[in-house]
Amino acid sequence: MVVGGGGTTPAMTARMLELGGGKDAKVLILPQASELPDRGQGSREMWAALGVTHIVCLDPLIQAEGESAIAEATLIWFPGGDQSNLMKALDDAHLVDDIQRRFRQGALVAGTSAGAAVMSTLMLTGEADLVSVRAKATELVAGLGLWHDAIVDQHFVKRQRWARLVSAVLDHPEYVGVGIDERTAVEVDADLWRVWGDGSVVIFDARRAECAPGADGMRQSARGMTMAVLRDGDSFSLR
Repeated sequence: MVVGGGGTTPAMTARMLELGGGKDAKVLILPQASELPDRGQGSREMWAALGVTHIVCLDPLIQAEGESAIAEATLIWFPGGDQSNLMKALDDAHLVDDIQRRFRQGALVAGTSAGAAVMSTLMLTGEADLVSVRAKATELVAGLGLWHDAIVDQHFVKRQRWARLVSAVLDHPEYVGVGIDERTAVEVDADLWRVWGDGSVVIFDARRAECAPGADGMRQSARGMTMAVLRDGDSFSLR
């Protein structure tokens, strides 16, 4: 479940809890995207208010403790902040493989804002041209690789991040761009994606487009790229 930031709706949290084991869920919070001294506390309160009693907020992130906590978790939650900070912390603690393994075993992995950006194989860092569509203007690095087919952008409509996501998609047309607005989420079930929440999800699909990328920093062009704008209850299939 990939949340665009700006908070969650009751329906979204209820769905996450349902997928993550109900009130018997074992929730693991990994708050390393944030630099705030009380990072993770708001997330702990959110899950506790839903009746969850088994909540672990792992901070600082230590490999041995992380391996054990991840193996036990039925719901792994990434709060917001800076996605680069989160990926660096997970890499430094050598826990990326553990999260991927637990995901394959059936745990729900969910996150908001920065915790959404890390889900894709190629992750937006935030370094980008926000006003023009240019080749290699959107910086992408390795993410967690849980959402293989997508490049995720968050706070999308609220912060007008269209240009950076389109640029990223035209640089890498094999991936579908997914811009998730605030208080909005995408539930990812293999190649079927369902929208939850108050805002919009914007999808850019250039897999069958005729792309003519320019040299680095130059304008890009494409013909036949498709766009979808989805709201609560809508779904999108890669097929």
